[in-house]
Amino acid sequence: MGATSFLPPVFDVHVDSLQRAVDLDQDLGTLTPGHLDLVRGREGGLASVVFVSWVDPAYIAKGPGSARRRTDDLLDAYHALVENHPEQVRAVIDGDGLDSAHADGVIGAIAGIEGGHSIEESLETLEHFHRRGVRMMTLVWNNHLSWVRSCQPGAGSEIPEGLSPFGRDVVRRMNELGMVVDVSHASEKSFYDALEVSSSPIVASHSGCAAIHPHVRNLTDVQLRDLASAGGVVGIVFCTPFLDGEAAALERSERESEAYRSLSHDNETGLFHLQADHLQATLPPLCLDRVVDHVLHAVEVCGIRHVGVGSDFDGIQRRPAGLEDASCYGNLAQALLQRGLDEDDVCAVMGGNMARLFRAVTA
Repeated sequence: MGATSFLPPVFDVHVDSLQRAVDLDQDLGTLTPGHLDLVRGREGGLASVVFVSWVDPAYIAKGPGSARRRTDDLLDAYHALVENHPEQVRAVIDGDGLDSAHADGVIGAIAGIEGGHSIEESLETLEHFHRRGVRMMTLVWNNHLSWVRSCQPGAGSEIPEGLSPFGRDVVRRMNELGMVVDVSHASEKSFYDALEVSSSPIVASHSGCAAIHPHVRNLTDVQLRDLASAGGVVGIVFCTPFLDGEAAALERSERESEAYRSLSHDNETGLFHLQADHLQATLPPLCLDRVVDHVLHAVEVCGIRHVGVGSDFDGIQRRPAGLEDASCYGNLAQALLQRGLDEDDVCAVMGGNMARLFRAVTA
């Protein structure tokens, strides 16, 4: 899959593939069993990608420093990848680096963090990660923090509705350091607090449109408009339960099946991918047009300059038909053309808009 007559440069603003490198000892510079590696990325037109370090919140319970150490382990894998495959990929920390990588025909790799629990309530730790090359951080994952509420239910009275004073300091320091603030996973109040505080455009790196499917992880039209008005960009995710209600219901049902529950592996990342393979093989495919629906709705609400792609490859399980892995980005580009966007607009959505925002924030 993935070969099309029109293959624009892709900027995927959110992938979770580093976990496979750390936990499964997979070399992402070679062809691997997961969703994204450099081989299939290049086949699909990948020009820029944010490799996020996602730390299971269970690390928090292991004691102070545990989340930071796990984040550093994932960042070690990021740096090893770019050091071991210079002919394919280059570490990028600003717009000049992005342009240089593109000019030399290699993928521009950006280090990111998914979930502010990695900084363990410390601006010094945030600065440490910046020194290690991190240029984007998703403020919160599905677990609420003392300084920021997620979009998920269950927050106690001790959790702020949005950003605490420390949370606002985190956003301000990220602005000063030239780090992109990401509000995917954030509560509505956290989203608006970040918009209010940030002096730079922000992103919702891997979200969908609530008007199409009212999933808690998706943004309302009002949020989309306000994000765009502040110069931000939404990355449309490939996660099937975020995209479609029927798909979500099918997956919930299959997760209760004996076949799914019987799957096992000696580590959580391996189990996650076994489960992904099972869902992909067992359930009927979700049509690629559903992703296009979300993209085109976001374009209608936000304007063409404020929509991008955040696949969440290797952080999701079932993927839409035609977007199974990183070789397939061209299928989305072709579908957008067929649904009425011209080539310039498709180039903006597939990569140009995220590249523009990244240059602006890191300048």
